[in-house]
Amino acid sequence: MRLPLLALLAQGPAHGYELKTALEKLLGAAYPQPNVGQIYVTLGRLEKAGLIEGEEVAQSSRPNKRTYQLTDAGREAVAAWFEEPTDEPRVRDEFFMKLAIAPDTGMADPIALINKQRRHYLNTMRDLSKLAAAEDRDNPVSQLLIEGAMLHLQADLDWLERCQEELE
Repeated sequence: MRLPLLALLAQGPAHGYELKTALEKLLGAAYPQPNVGQIYVTLGRLEKAGLIEGEEVAQSSRPNKRTYQLTDAGREAVAAWFEEPTDEPRVRDEFFMKLAIAPDTGMADPIALINKQRRHYLNTMRDLSKLAAAEDRDNPVSQLLIEGAMLHLQADLDWLERCQEELE
């Protein structure tokens, strides 16, 4: 959450609720939204780290609010984040660990594990399809997020087929 918040602040000063709203608008309903408390805790940590600086803004009819803006160090952190490639493919996969250990424990049938995981992926795929149909068509970022998740699920389903073929 740290770096996406920093990147949003590259657009200009904002307070926590504005950042939460910007994330929701940008990513749509498919992306798990953080609560505003999590955002403010993260902003406090970013400020303590010197990546942003906050300023109290007086409001006449409401409590003061604190707006934040990037420091030079924050701007450098965002630039470095955009330059870095994202994590390598998943090698530490909890499901695979279950599948690998199950035969030695005698506590779970590997094929039953595969079938249960397959049902879970198919249910998730169905939920994402419904979400894609309901999501704002004018938000290409949200549509791309949903499409990417569905493509990953399809690859996972294909991999489950491969696992089942190998273990039967």
